Amino acid sequence: MIKIIDLSVLIESESSSEPWPAKIDYFDHRAGAVEMRNKFGVKQRDLVYSSGLGWAYEWLTIMTHCGTHLDAPWHFYPMAEGKLAKTIDEIPLEWCFSDGVVLDMRHKKAGEEIAVDDIKKALNNINYTIKPLDIVLIETGCDKKIESPDYFLQPGMSRDATLWILDQGVKIIGIDAYGYDRAFKDMANDYKETGDGHKIWPAHFAGIEKEYCHIEKLANLDLIPKPHGFKVACFPIKLAKASAAWIRPVAIVEV
Repeated sequence: MIKIIDLSVLIESESSSEPWPAKIDYFDHRAGAVEMRNKFGVKQRDLVYSSGLGWAYEWLTIMTHCGTHLDAPWHFYPMAEGKLAKTIDEIPLEWCFSDGVVLDMRHKKAGEEIAVDDIKKALNNINYTIKPLDIVLIETGCDKKIESPDYFLQPGMSRDATLWILDQGVKIIGIDAYGYDRAFKDMANDYKETGDGHKIWPAHFAGIEKEYCHIEKLANLDLIPKPHGFKVACFPIKLAKASAAWIRPVAIVEV
């Protein structure tokens, strides 16, 4: 017997947890009835099965980085490891279904970087060694603050920690915060104070050196009953030449 745990957040119209929120226009069954009458050339009373009602549907205006999504190497830079970077439709599906491991970083404070030592300590705490194609899930607890202003107060992955994980053969890393790096304002403030461009998007730009994908805006990592020994599925929507796509990631746990 298996248990399937939803690791995604809800995509909502005009969400306060999205700097560039989706806009969803809803068309109900009455609006659909008008269209069906026009499409089929029938009268409303002829929609006999539905008592005169029609189809419902939605129109979405949405960026590919809204909601729980997988970033492709193309998002980070045109090249990865000296080759043309993969777009989301080119990501090997084998990367997207593999063993998962959750690393607990809930002790990290907003604005802090998650360092290599943090990763190694978390692995030691659960007596686990990362192997190639593991899907590494970084638990910050930020998903519990969604729809509040505090949602954007988050720690983020460092460049060195990202590269260290990738050196173990990992291709996908995920985080349950809005962004994979620290918050935009924290990186911007560091740059203003130091004038050092290395403070801007360092973990994302690690993908120039080592080809990989990451998941942003995960949720419910705390519901996975064990830190490893489960599967993760995170297949992206097949969007041509896109830098990212929406996913409905799940943890698959034997119980």
